[in-house]
Amino acid sequence: MATPGTDRPTGSEHRPAGADHPTGTEHLTAIGARPIPEFDGVHEVWPRGERLRAVRAAAAAYKERFTAQGQVRAVRSVDIAAAPYPVKYAFHNAVSVPTLPLISMINRMIVVQYEDFDGRARTLVFEPTVPDGSAEAPFYRNLRRLTDRVPGGGLIERAIVRYYAQPGDVLRQLKLTPADIDFCTFDHLHVQDPRMILGSTEVVEGETAPRAPLFGEARMLVQRRELATLESLHPMQWAWYVEGGLGGVDRERFAVLDGDVELGPGVALLWTPGHTDGNHSLLLNTPDGVWVSSENGIALDNWQPELSRIPGVRRYHEEFGREICPNANTLEDSLDQYDSMVKEKTLADRCAADPRWLQILPSTELAPWKRFWPVVPTYVHGGISYGEIQGGRR
Repeated sequence: MATPGTDRPTGSEHRPAGADHPTGTEHLTAIGARPIPEFDGVHEVWPRGERLRAVRAAAAAYKERFTAQGQVRAVRSVDIAAAPYPVKYAFHNAVSVPTLPLISMINRMIVVQYEDFDGRARTLVFEPTVPDGSAEAPFYRNLRRLTDRVPGGGLIERAIVRYYAQPGDVLRQLKLTPADIDFCTFDHLHVQDPRMILGSTEVVEGETAPRAPLFGEARMLVQRRELATLESLHPMQWAWYVEGGLGGVDRERFAVLDGDVELGPGVALLWTPGHTDGNHSLLLNTPDGVWVSSENGIALDNWQPELSRIPGVRRYHEEFGREICPNANTLEDSLDQYDSMVKEKTLADRCAADPRWLQILPSTELAPWKRFWPVVPTYVHGGISYGEIQGGRR
């Protein structure tokens, strides 16, 4: 049996970005957080079959301790926007019947209130996507140019794009102000522009003045490897990131993480590499048990393909013996992404409304719109809501 070592980034590896940010437990202590020792070294276990077993065992061990620590104070999700996405990426080319080439995914912002490990009241915003920023990622910029050239492109756009709320609107709906927010984070920085969130001393192209911070003095929690990726893009990553998204951003506004971190009783950020090197997933303990929010999949069908009614997805599971079917637009490391999705499945509890399904809430979810049949989710949770979100807790 292979033995875990340590997979947290060390000072000896070359880091073109984030290298000047503090590391270790002292840095986490400053934000009332702490590392999760159960996962130390599991991503170095070799061979890969042993690594998967190590990840699964570590997740089971951590779940017992995580649930014993307590629950979050309150959590609420609100839909932001629906955007197009290729079917071929959504289910790793598993869909086996002719379909429209694009479906829509609904991005949702999740607000979490909790106490950190020093007893301080905290408010975290997960996935506060600003649609104007996301539109500038090369993939979506090129797609927009294509639809502009196609006859009837406007009709296509209206069928697959929908706007529900801006992040600032969500705060107002929940009776919060920017000053109430301590932290924000994304599971990864695909199609995200940090300037739109953290503000910038530079003027964004097409605008007339520098962007002000969206959430006051809030800091962005980001994995060191994800921040480094945005500063030094590989051509295979380029289409999905907003180039220049760090221009004029104060780097002190980032709270840089190395691996799995628990922020307080009932809330953690799990390092889930594979979709991107610096992917992390939100873990919540609630009155209904443990939830995970992630974009490793865009529907529960990705995590539970054996239950899927999307043509081809169950066959993908049966023919290849795979217990997940990944969201595969990049596949920076498909084996890592597989292990990460198993990590998420192991931690998530069963849904009370239908115990066949896990409490996994895709951070960007396949829209259940009949116009995309048969590529519609087999089961949707539709959001998450517990407790009462309150302003003025800081």
